[in-house]
Amino acid sequence: MSSQHNTSSSANDPRQPSAAKPYVAPMISPQDLPVDYAGFIAVVFGVAGVMFRYKGCSWLAIIFCAQSLSNMRNAENDLKQISMATMFAIMGLVTNYLGASRPSPQPQK
Repeated sequence: MSSQHNTSSSANDPRQPSAAKPYVAPMISPQDLPVDYAGFIAVVFGVAGVMFRYKGCSWLAIIFCAQSLSNMRNAENDLKQISMATMFAIMGLVTNYLGASRPSPQPQK
């Protein structure tokens, strides 16, 4: 029964497979690509995590690095920015978790 239905639907199909053309994406220059805000935010959070020793900023930088990596459009420019942000984020996490602890304020006598 399904073979009868299949042959009748293919005979009445209005589409023309011979006229179908594959999609070709237009070429866009790297200067015309939109700004990668996730990569920029990752760099800002990574630097803040290293400079101010904020663990949250370093973790947010890692998250934004992953987002920027998944949405990467221009491999050459974006990879440089993502690698720099990742290095700052990892450096911030290493200094926060493995580095010397902050000195606590001593009470005055």
